[in-house]
Amino acid sequence: MGVVGEVVMVDEIPFPHQITTTNKTLSLLGQGITGNVMLCLQIKFTAIGVYLEPEVASHLQQWKGKPATELVEDDSFFDVLISAPVEKFLRIVVIKEIKGSQYGVQLESAVRNRLAAEDKYEEEEEEALEKIVEFFQSKYFKKDSVITIFFASNTAEIAYTAKGKNESKIKVENANVVEMIQMWYLGGTRGVSPTTIASLAENIGSLL
Repeated sequence: MGVVGEVVMVDEIPFPHQITTTNKTLSLLGQGITGNVMLCLQIKFTAIGVYLEPEVASHLQQWKGKPATELVEDDSFFDVLISAPVEKFLRIVVIKEIKGSQYGVQLESAVRNRLAAEDKYEEEEEEALEKIVEFFQSKYFKKDSVITIFFASNTAEIAYTAKGKNESKIKVENANVVEMIQMWYLGGTRGVSPTTIASLAENIGSLL
């Protein structure tokens, strides 16, 4: 993956305006953070950048002219975004360090619950999730380490990079699991980061 152009700052973390995959240029169309409010303080866990092919707008024309305040509440808009046959790339930068196993379990739980709700959780999905959990098990997410998830053709390539260490990768080829990982990050009111969803609604809405 290559980096093109200037950057957008998300909680003091730079995200390039564009990235290049093997043969396409994706644009930063959503950014935000994940976190919790504890004892009236916001604890920030990660900063997120969502990169999409600009042509994603052609799949969302039925929402043309709708305000972002309406799009952000419309899960069907995000369902079509997730199913759109375009490349998608998530860049997730760690703000608060945690064990990789904690992140893996969070992802597993979120994906499994969504699959179970749609009666899609079978042995193949369980095996795919176990491999993801195993991938993250031995890692420790220090501040500024980076997780990337590249979605293309119903597959996902998850990569992890920490300073001074080589990138490690895993490929997820179970389409149901891939869909629900997208749902966790891009799923409208069902997504893990409301700030990212609001940003997507604003930026994609302006392309329509």
